[in-house]
Amino acid sequence: MQRQDIKRAGSTTRARVTTVADGKSRAREDVLATEEPLEIRVNGHSVAVTMRTPGHDFELAAGFLFTEGAVTSRDQIAQIRYCADPQNYNIVTVDLRPGVAFDTARMTRHVFTSSSCGICGKASLDQVRVTCPAVLVPPPPLSADFYLKLPAALQSEQALFEKTGGLHATALFDTAGKLVMLREDVGRHNAMDKLIGARFLQNQLPASNQVVLVSGRASFELVQKAVIAGIPVLASVGAPSSLAVDLAREFGMRLIGFLRDGRYNIYCP
Repeated sequence: MQRQDIKRAGSTTRARVTTVADGKSRAREDVLATEEPLEIRVNGHSVAVTMRTPGHDFELAAGFLFTEGAVTSRDQIAQIRYCADPQNYNIVTVDLRPGVAFDTARMTRHVFTSSSCGICGKASLDQVRVTCPAVLVPPPPLSADFYLKLPAALQSEQALFEKTGGLHATALFDTAGKLVMLREDVGRHNAMDKLIGARFLQNQLPASNQVVLVSGRASFELVQKAVIAGIPVLASVGAPSSLAVDLAREFGMRLIGFLRDGRYNIYCP
């Protein structure tokens, strides 16, 4: 892979702001989460543009392609690289190995997806269920104390959120409660794709016997991505949607919502 995929300084941006509090105003410098477009190309063909926080771009591209069913194994990817322009870090090309079939038309998401929603840009709702397995490995038995400790562990490692207050996070834990990996992004689906992409590139999927925690709500697409990655438990700080619950039940995922303030709801056992 060309040009190391790293979390670079461009993940945050500084801006001058005026803060008003207690009837007084003062000028100061604030730190913002950077949001820039990333175009993902496969074999030179553009398949998607997503608004993301720069950093871990190769993981994002790999995770996106895997969770969309475009690739199924690490061996299918020859290399991931940035645009030939040395100043352009907003175009990533994934080169597949010779003989790997790729349907460009099926992958096209009408070119653009926002940071807030990935699924709304899909070419057709018929493509929503992509390559979900028939059923997940049964969720491991875990105590209430295990779940209640996860939000604090997530928050303690959210370095960019601590600076900006404007990022979503996705964290992977083992059954001992140890944080295995965390990724942040302005887009909740991007944070999930970055984490799954990292595990995919390391040949560490399916992630059975592990738990994923998301910092916001549990949407249909996040549940779908976790199912494709073989993760049997998804917990969220916020609420799940009705479709997220339906999909979790269909594939045997344990879905937990409102995991905060010493409580949580179990939507799918």
